[in-house]
Amino acid sequence: MAGTRVVVRYRLPAGSEPPLTDVIGHLLDTGPTLRVRTKRGDVVEIAEADVIAIKELSAAPVRTADIRNLEHAAALAWPGVEQFWLDGWLLRFGHGSTRRANSAVPLNVSATFGIRQVVDWYSSRGLPPLIAAPDRLLRVPPDVPFDAETVVMTRDLQTGIANSAVTIVDRPDDEWLRLYQRDVPVEVLTAVVDGEVAFATTGRAAVGRGAVTAAPDGTRWAGLAAVHVVSDARRRGLARELCDALLGWGAERGATRAYVQVLGDNVAARSLYESMGFVVQHMSRYVDARSL
Repeated sequence: MAGTRVVVRYRLPAGSEPPLTDVIGHLLDTGPTLRVRTKRGDVVEIAEADVIAIKELSAAPVRTADIRNLEHAAALAWPGVEQFWLDGWLLRFGHGSTRRANSAVPLNVSATFGIRQVVDWYSSRGLPPLIAAPDRLLRVPPDVPFDAETVVMTRDLQTGIANSAVTIVDRPDDEWLRLYQRDVPVEVLTAVVDGEVAFATTGRAAVGRGAVTAAPDGTRWAGLAAVHVVSDARRRGLARELCDALLGWGAERGATRAYVQVLGDNVAARSLYESMGFVVQHMSRYVDARSL
């Protein structure tokens, strides 16, 4: 399945020495031609007839630095309308609309300090001091309650194929907002720091948001968010069609990796993204800073 980490043994052209070789990486495509992206980012294409053996491998270990880099890019992609850096924290304010746009993210190793200032900053804006607590970036004591446990999933990104059935614009129009069916201010939806956003519509029934931002290590990430299909148009492949188009849009803007942030109990969304080659990188959750 696309997204699986594999080792492939395959034949080289006639006369090659040695006649066989191996490649390790993540499977991008199957069919007459297998495409495997290596750790270095190279894409190796292998004719199905040349494959001798293929074996699934366990996922490569995730480093804390990988989590920090992705969380940084994702925070810039949904930053609210006001941002403030404080001792390694990125504090975001978005008029109270969505947890992501109204929470502080620990993006530097020094972020274990300064929690009192986080509380004061949000209190002065009339909001509870929410903290996004990704795995390894902030230790949450086991007795502290949390909310909205979120699965962060990633995959490699390759150039997509344009789909004329999907309309992509840089600002949500009235139809997009009507289909989205959530009362999120436009200025929150369109906010991005040092990146680009796009809003996709397809079938007059499905919408989604894409954003491209960069991590501190230079990786350009494409993030999917606000994907919604109206209830009477589900199970028609519209969500996949829309997401594929947004990922293609991101690849055209230099993104080489993609991510989604899905509530842990959203089984349907997780199944969709798994079928598109996304794999779980880490978990995150929200806690009230006053409880730490």
